[in-house]
Amino acid sequence: MPTVKSYLQEDWAIVALGFLIILLSLAGVTVALPEYKWATAADLTGKVLTGANLLKIGEQFIYVILIALLGSLLTGKPLKNTLLVFPVVYALTTLALIVAGNAALNELGLEAVIFSLIIGLLIGNLFKLPSWLRESLTSEFFVKIGLVLLGTTVIFSDVLKAGSLGLIQALVVVLSVWYFSYWVCKRLKIDNELTMMLSSAVSICGVSAAIATSGAIKGDAKKLSLVISLVLITAIPMMIFMPMIAHYFNFSQEVTGAWLGGSIDTTGAVVASGSLVGETALKISTIVKFSQNVLLGVAAFAISVYWTYTKHPSAADANTKPTLRVIWERFPKFVIGFILASVVFSFFISPATIAQVKGPLKSLQGLWFALAFTSIGLETNFKDLIGTDSRKPVYAFLIAQGFNVIITLVLAYLLFS
Repeated sequence: MPTVKSYLQEDWAIVALGFLIILLSLAGVTVALPEYKWATAADLTGKVLTGANLLKIGEQFIYVILIALLGSLLTGKPLKNTLLVFPVVYALTTLALIVAGNAALNELGLEAVIFSLIIGLLIGNLFKLPSWLRESLTSEFFVKIGLVLLGTTVIFSDVLKAGSLGLIQALVVVLSVWYFSYWVCKRLKIDNELTMMLSSAVSICGVSAAIATSGAIKGDAKKLSLVISLVLITAIPMMIFMPMIAHYFNFSQEVTGAWLGGSIDTTGAVVASGSLVGETALKISTIVKFSQNVLLGVAAFAISVYWTYTKHPSAADANTKPTLRVIWERFPKFVIGFILASVVFSFFISPATIAQVKGPLKSLQGLWFALAFTSIGLETNFKDLIGTDSRKPVYAFLIAQGFNVIITLVLAYLLFS
């Protein structure tokens, strides 16, 4: 096969594509958002599966496949593979988004990525996929584009306007829970990659933190899917029982909201649980969750530098010990894209403009994440997932989450009572 010219290193191409999407949105070039929410069969056929909505799904497909093709062109990957594989991944992801749009599943706080992963796993394990299809899946590429777009939602002013208490709690929780989780993982002899992903997920902001950490350390997709599954599954009972516990002990709405926002790892579950308590609890829980999200960029940067300098295969070789130049060469550039997007939207874009582009960018961010997890599912074998001694990570996650719940409650009581 002839060599295809590469114009950009992959991470820089991802930053360029992420900012292309952002600039197009700011210039008014957006696609209509498809409708995926439904409660009854009549809703499904009358809202989601209508000709007009299917046309919106088709328009969104054309938009994202053009971005994917441009990415293949910039990084020197065969366009043919993208043209063959991307429509399959998109179709399965659309199915996952429709399933996730069910009202009953929304109430449980289940996010679309878990259904993308499940559908991908089922298809990938029940059917023998051709090797060329598996080899052409680009889950990491999709994840990193989504992460650059995620930066547009991390608005520093949202947190600062709401006061400093949420940021103080978030900082203490993230540092203490991360190090406790890291210590537990080391005691259980869990490998370094899984330790970093699990510690970030349980301490910072769940799914997004796990994805960002995996990208920063070039982590194994199978280990990432295990951590994501733990985050999403654990969030369900927490979302239901923590408001009940707060009611039993008569915690104020302020304390309850800070407790929920600081310890539940998915934004959807935080909103759902806060809504069960009351309007004040919902507001405080959202502020605290935003505060933790703000720390994601800082954490990803720190983890990237640490991992590059200490865990890279050549780091132990005295002749190739990373210098600042080598660290820069190995540093995952998509982290810079995430931070730049956050800074631009925090300080250089007007609130009115942000309000206009927030919906389309949020939708595209979620779509890229969902595409990534469909791909992860397709390229993952159940035997690999179950055979990686997954009991120890489960124990570590539950222990760390228990510590998270306790330390967050103490801080919430001290700061918000």
